[in-house]
Amino acid sequence: MTIAVGVALFAIALAAFATEAALGFGATVVSLSLAAQLVPIDVYLPAFVPVNALLLIWILGAHRRHVAWRRLLAEVAPSVAVGAAIGLALFRIPARLALQLAFALSVVALSGFELARLAREEAGGPAPARRRDLPFLVLGGVAHGLFSTGGPMIVYVLRRRLHDKAVFRATLAGLWISLNGALLTNYATMGLFSAQTARMSLVLAAAVAPGILIGERLHRALAVRTFHRIVLLVLLGSAGVLAVRTLRAFLA
Repeated sequence: MTIAVGVALFAIALAAFATEAALGFGATVVSLSLAAQLVPIDVYLPAFVPVNALLLIWILGAHRRHVAWRRLLAEVAPSVAVGAAIGLALFRIPARLALQLAFALSVVALSGFELARLAREEAGGPAPARRRDLPFLVLGGVAHGLFSTGGPMIVYVLRRRLHDKAVFRATLAGLWISLNGALLTNYATMGLFSAQTARMSLVLAAAVAPGILIGERLHRALAVRTFHRIVLLVLLGSAGVLAVRTLRAFLA
């Protein structure tokens, strides 16, 4: 890892951690979509997930009184756990480019879908029926097992169920911590941790504290809906770049 790559990864991690500290989600999607332009996904994820866990532990510890435990454990966790088990099994398939392309396209589609949904809600349109929540939670679990990020799909459900932004953020942190524990176990059994990932983790860890400071300010100062829209636009652009890059690799 060169100095230039290290600086770029630090800047990406800072933006990602500030996003997650403000909203309770988004760090992995933002970080992975951009960092995949610099390092392979199967190298970056084992370096990023342990560091991101530090941020999540801080959010949960500082804001644990806001966690909607009953809703998390009874309504969300079971469906997400089923999907995560499927995703963790699929993670072992050595089709890296196919998985990367699927990830990028899913983020593009879901970001666009969520932006359209927010626009409909602001125009007074009806919210989607709750019966659609189960597939999104399961698919969110699958995505988390595969790419360490089920954020867009799971957030789609919880934003309509948890209207208080502090409750929303803290509850998501509790969910991500449990899912990331399973991911770390999976990475260890696959032998993905190395001296290279350890060095990369140190670079990323330097962005945790400033990311928390920035994210806390944003959480207090900005309306969640406004900041969420900005994040979705960033996801849409960065995932689009990743999709084009991966498609070129397929055609090469």
